[in-house]
Amino acid sequence: MPNTRSAKKRLRQDEKRRMHNRSIKRSVRTQCRKVREAAAAGNIAQAESEIRKAAKLLDRAAAKRVIHPNSAARTKSRLAAAIVKAKRAGGASASTQAVVAS
Repeated sequence: MPNTRSAKKRLRQDEKRRMHNRSIKRSVRTQCRKVREAAAAGNIAQAESEIRKAAKLLDRAAAKRVIHPNSAARTKSRLAAAIVKAKRAGGASASTQAVVAS
């Protein structure tokens, strides 16, 4: 247990910041999961709408240094790649269905 008043205050501030940063990280992870789930389900429109929200949260977290800026950029890139992959998979299945129908 710290003895000085400044050390006690620092502990209070650190705990408050830790809880705030935890909530920001959790909301970022949740939003990224929504993008991945929409892309996996083949719901491209929803995935693109969710990725805009995720990018905003990631950029804000990186600007506040809650997460590293490179980590935010990498995550945004991976989410975008997941959507592109889902688009390609959706397009391939549609063309396959057209061939089967004719």
